[in-house]
Amino acid sequence: MLFRQKSEMVAPEDALPGRTDQTMPVPERHFVLDAPLAGPWPQGTQLAVFGLGCFWGAEREFWQTEGVYSTAVGYAGGYTPNATYEEACSGRTGHSEVVLVAFDPAKVSYAQLLKVFWENHDPTQGMRQGNDMGTQYRSAIYTTDDTQVTAVEASRAMYQQRLTAGGYGAITTEVKPLDVFYYAEPYHQQYLAKNPQGYCGMGGTGVSCPIGVQA
Repeated sequence: MLFRQKSEMVAPEDALPGRTDQTMPVPERHFVLDAPLAGPWPQGTQLAVFGLGCFWGAEREFWQTEGVYSTAVGYAGGYTPNATYEEACSGRTGHSEVVLVAFDPAKVSYAQLLKVFWENHDPTQGMRQGNDMGTQYRSAIYTTDDTQVTAVEASRAMYQQRLTAGGYGAITTEVKPLDVFYYAEPYHQQYLAKNPQGYCGMGGTGVSCPIGVQA
């Protein structure tokens, strides 16, 4: 019953109220990249937001990607303003655990980031990712402009063909425009760099995604 409750999206009127007068503190510098975790960003920098399950391992995949300027973990896609980790894990905020990726499009394309996204989790699992169960672990892409929407739709269609051929079901990834990105607690930022033996639930399907070969 508990999993069933946490695997169903909370209704807006039932979501936790959160807080509008208090924001999460944000570390000044990225633990690995030594870049700021929040804007203003260098001229030309673009932003992307992805949910691949537990954000610890997901963030590491992106900070290791060449051309990525900075990353941060947080919550998006739900209703509760400035949610805490405990609130997000309760299933009563509607948020997904996500990674904010600030990248230089001259060095890495959005399509290449989508390849990292698709190949490093199973986007067919619904409200879970492996043993991590709940709406906060759902696969999600929150777009920041129309060109990202077009790229996501094209990549999803291509990857669905590969997944179907590999015996997987339909992609369940939530795709919608980014509303607000709420930073997670400072100890979550670059967690696996600070705790190399920490939990990482990342696991792809083993199916390659045929996109992102050009920057």
